[in-house]
Amino acid sequence: MSEVKAIIKNADMSEGMQQRSIDCARDAMTQFNVAKEIAAYIKKEFDSTYGPIWHCVVGRQFGSYLTHEARHFIFFYMNQMAILIFKAG
Repeated sequence: MSEVKAIIKNADMSEGMQQRSIDCARDAMTQFNVAKEIAAYIKKEFDSTYGPIWHCVVGRQFGSYLTHEARHFIFFYMNQMAILIFKAG
């Protein structure tokens, strides 16, 4: 089985953090099938690794307009799911 590729649409974070985002999303998608559970897993991992307060939105279709801390934002697709991770607050 081939590894699922991530398609990064927009990012304002270090390359290492981008890779961690992709790895974390891949882990979440192997453990969970529900978008809310995937988002919760990613959010908790980022809070634990990089300190609070992270937010995560996962779904097949959604719009967003938000403010984030500099160098703490990524939006990408994986397995036809859109994943938005950002730090604010």
